[in-house]
Amino acid sequence: MKIEIEVRDYGTIQAELYPESAPITVANFVKLAQEHFFDGLIFHRIIKGFMIQGGGYDENLNSHRADTIKGEFASNGVKNDLKHTRGVLSMARTSIKDSASSQFFIMHEDAPHLDGEYAAFGKVTDGIDVVDKIASVKTDGQDAPFENVVISTIRVL
Repeated sequence: MKIEIEVRDYGTIQAELYPESAPITVANFVKLAQEHFFDGLIFHRIIKGFMIQGGGYDENLNSHRADTIKGEFASNGVKNDLKHTRGVLSMARTSIKDSASSQFFIMHEDAPHLDGEYAAFGKVTDGIDVVDKIASVKTDGQDAPFENVVISTIRVL
């Protein structure tokens, strides 16, 4: 299964999704994309050398929430061997293991400390240069970009 993430003024990121690693997560992400949930939301947390995170806030920093899903990772009793390497897509969550909903992140660089703790569910196949451009934007002390990085749309191909 493939997706495209179109990011305003930055370009398009293409990725594969892996339902064999995280079936609930992939089904949730695809459902939200097909409902245009992500359209107009931003990458609100950007840490160069780590990851870019989005899918939860619009340009005015209004929160957009979706239903929570089971965390599909080893420390939550789910076998998921996908590692948090450069280009991997994974679900953000709170300290509550089953709190992921719509916020996701794309790894800018490898982060093995996340393996088994977060639900990795896909990988960038084209457009890693777009991830690099986003990861290089100027951010404040809270890792928020000074200028919005907007997800125009996420399409399921």
